[in-house]
Amino acid sequence: MAELLSTVLVTYAAFTIAGWWLDGLDRRWVVVAMGGAAIPDLVKIEILVDADVIENAIGLPFDYSPVASVAGVVVVAGIIALLFGEQWRRTAYAVLLASGGFSLVIDGLRVYADGFANFYLYPLWVRPPTPGLFVSSDPAVLVVAILVSTVTFGIDRWKR
Repeated sequence: MAELLSTVLVTYAAFTIAGWWLDGLDRRWVVVAMGGAAIPDLVKIEILVDADVIENAIGLPFDYSPVASVAGVVVVAGIIALLFGEQWRRTAYAVLLASGGFSLVIDGLRVYADGFANFYLYPLWVRPPTPGLFVSSDPAVLVVAILVSTVTFGIDRWKR
């Protein structure tokens, strides 16, 4: 879960900083962005509910993997945006889409054993090479994310 927490904290920092220059991106949308950053990690629901259970329930083949792709973020962000009031849906969708995409970019920078990232371009099963900048389970990554988000929080409070 340190990986998810790191992603959410870095998203908080990035969207808070972006909010300093974009008038419409206030604190409430930063919170929505933090939730949107978790969209690609919804594949971890498989730990609780096996794909076979869903498959048997709906009677169709089912796999969680596409959720952690660009197409998955587009669809899930759209479903979540429908939960917002009509006047906020477009903004919510844009923020969820941007933060989910940001999360995919962060995931694409991780170290993978074979040197290739996940298939983010589903339904194309292409796995681009990854620069391998960090190991997501490394505690130092979480420490850096906490420091960056704490400094951003402090500067944001000082600015307002």
